[in-house]
Amino acid sequence: MKAVILVGGQGTRLRPLTLGTPKPMVPLANRPFVSYVLEHLRNHGFTDIVFSMGYLPEGIKSYFGDGSAMGVDLTYVVEDFPLGTAGAVKNVEKHISDGDFLVLNGDILTDLDLTALLAFHKQKKATGTIALTPVEDPTAYGLVSIGADDEVLAFLEKPSWDQISTNLINAGTYVLKREVLDMIPPGVEHSFERGVFPKLVGKGLYGFRSDSYWMDIGTPEKYLQAHYDILEKNVNTSISDCLDRDFVCLENSVDLELGAKLVPPLIIGAGSVIKAGSRVGRMAIIGPGCTVSAGSIVEESIIQEGSVIGENAIVRKSIIARNVQLGKDSLVQGGAIVGEGARIGENNVLANHIRIYPGTQVKDGSIRF
Repeated sequence: MKAVILVGGQGTRLRPLTLGTPKPMVPLANRPFVSYVLEHLRNHGFTDIVFSMGYLPEGIKSYFGDGSAMGVDLTYVVEDFPLGTAGAVKNVEKHISDGDFLVLNGDILTDLDLTALLAFHKQKKATGTIALTPVEDPTAYGLVSIGADDEVLAFLEKPSWDQISTNLINAGTYVLKREVLDMIPPGVEHSFERGVFPKLVGKGLYGFRSDSYWMDIGTPEKYLQAHYDILEKNVNTSISDCLDRDFVCLENSVDLELGAKLVPPLIIGAGSVIKAGSRVGRMAIIGPGCTVSAGSIVEESIIQEGSVIGENAIVRKSIIARNVQLGKDSLVQGGAIVGEGARIGENNVLANHIRIYPGTQVKDGSIRF
């Protein structure tokens, strides 16, 4: 069965991380996020995969190539302008053979049982099957109402509390018959959520309920939370084996100096140097080739590849992108994001969700935000 991954979005909510990097390639626990999607598909027997692409497609194509390194066969199709979720699938129609096919949003981290989803779809002889997941606050989402036999009855767009009869939302994974493509106009923007699925109600559309892990990584808060969940093994990934029993994953050739303190759970990438007198963790992910200098602290944060944390600097609940230089005695906290290649001088305070754009140079002591 063919699988189609939708990766056309620009990831605006994750800027500045996505200004030069397509959202599917933003690192998650030191690997491109979409590699987890590919791995998940392969583990459930899906090896014939199409990327439906838009923004910065070359970053994905150059990294994965034909997919053989991941054990899959990849095809790339790039849209000329945004086509929406359904339009993007219509755009790859010539690569979808007769029968059923799988569609996934490329910004969802999940360990959904795809094998069970497919079996459910076949057992129901469904025209379409939508994976559904429960949420704590149903008012923040469009909801999907299903009957006793799991057939979809209605879609509710961000209802008020007095309108709520379900807490199930569309989880961004579908199994569809090829005939559904005939409902999608070619070459125009069209969505499954508003343009296709409402028309399928009463015509063989079913909901597959699952309590599997599910996270849309599209905001900095959820991007951080996805890292925390990987570290705590709340979601099943291949990294779980590296974390093993002690919840410490040290990749190849980490230089851990005597006197450095590690507080699990944490991941430290290959070739990184953790200096004596520094503290890494709890809930820290250090990318490959980083340096954490003496006296510095990194906790509940992500430090991406090649970055240097200066002496006595502190990073808490924040994101440092690739190749950043953070000066000594600086403080980064409170959801701050420092973009790729930025140079932050000494004695700066970056907090309150401040975003420093790529390549920015901040002089010593010039920001106390």
